[in-house]
Amino acid sequence: MPKSGFDYQDDVLSCEKLKLTEIAERFSTPCYVYSAGAILANYRAYDDGLKAIPHEIHYSVKANASLAILSLLARAGAGFDIVSGGELFRVIGAGADPRKVVYSGVGKTEEEISYALKSGIGSFNCESESELCLLNEIAGRLGLKPVVAIRVNPDISAESHPYISTGLKDHKFGIAIDKAEQLYKNRGAFPRLNFEGISCHIGSQIFDTSVFFEALEKVAGLTERLRGAGLAIQHLDMGGGLGIAYAPSDNASSIAEFAGALSRALQGMDLRLMIEPGRSIVGPAGVLLTKVLYRKLAEKKEFLIVDAAMNDLIRPALYQSHHEIVPLERKERKTVLADVVGPICETGDFLARGRRMPAVEPGEILAIRTAGAYGFVLSSNYNARPRPAEVLIEDGHARLIRKREIYEDLVRGEAAV
Repeated sequence: MPKSGFDYQDDVLSCEKLKLTEIAERFSTPCYVYSAGAILANYRAYDDGLKAIPHEIHYSVKANASLAILSLLARAGAGFDIVSGGELFRVIGAGADPRKVVYSGVGKTEEEISYALKSGIGSFNCESESELCLLNEIAGRLGLKPVVAIRVNPDISAESHPYISTGLKDHKFGIAIDKAEQLYKNRGAFPRLNFEGISCHIGSQIFDTSVFFEALEKVAGLTERLRGAGLAIQHLDMGGGLGIAYAPSDNASSIAEFAGALSRALQGMDLRLMIEPGRSIVGPAGVLLTKVLYRKLAEKKEFLIVDAAMNDLIRPALYQSHHEIVPLERKERKTVLADVVGPICETGDFLARGRRMPAVEPGEILAIRTAGAYGFVLSSNYNARPRPAEVLIEDGHARLIRKREIYEDLVRGEAAV
């Protein structure tokens, strides 16, 4: 399973030998903390597992778009998968090579497409015929001929949360394989596009890796048919989606084993594999630190009220997601059955419900684990709450990579009259 970089040392939860109690004292709470070592180890597990075949690893920016993390991965050789012009702007700002960027997503605007073309990105994953028409038109105006892959929809259920499953025919993503095949064969209608690849992404947080290979079989069959029709298909983009363990019962696959199986499946096919992992690289490598404010005993349950809230980490409220929540200091304690909740004025503002956990007291610091993906990127200023700081631990040193917002940030760009 992916590495986290967090463990207990001398009964204090630590990251790369730095005690998180010291991090909380230095940077206050709520605060996201990431392990650079774990992020790089997870990235390299993919790279090493695929070394037997031509491949490109495009980190999925939507998982965690911190400039420091993007820069860390760019220096390690990663490419990037983006779904907006803003993500491209962040990637370029992090010092990455635009030629190693692939642009996915169903709703690319004319302005975003123009920006991506002028920036010289590597390729586009197109998700509708109308998008192909618009891209062809803009590329013609600019005198360019971008590399394109059509995202095909294999109609495969990834058995993940319905909000993050993308491979069924009733989802908004991709084009049915038979329709995509017709578009490829009608490539003459798009003279400014270079159809070199096929793209497929079936969802996120997938534990049963057999569905990846079921999708690969369908896409490989399409590749053979298109090559037989004279198309020079050179790459397959199989997306991302490998699941990680949020709860102890989650049976997450090894990155190395999964990548090795992909490599063996593509041996002899004369194709370059492109993959777009995000969650499995950064998810386990992050925690959200939060301080216990109050213990409140209601008639039938106990509440632990903390200073982090759904605006800081919305996954439990949005997806009913589980995150392990542990005290930074490990010692003998009683346990309580509690809801861990934040200060937001919503009943849905919870980080855990009905959780059996150590009985912590006000002032203690908790770590919400496996929060490196879809944490800060989904944060907001709801209830006029400044967003938390972000800290990166690298080579035994803690670096502030995003300042905690202050009240003045909440109204920046606004006008009262």
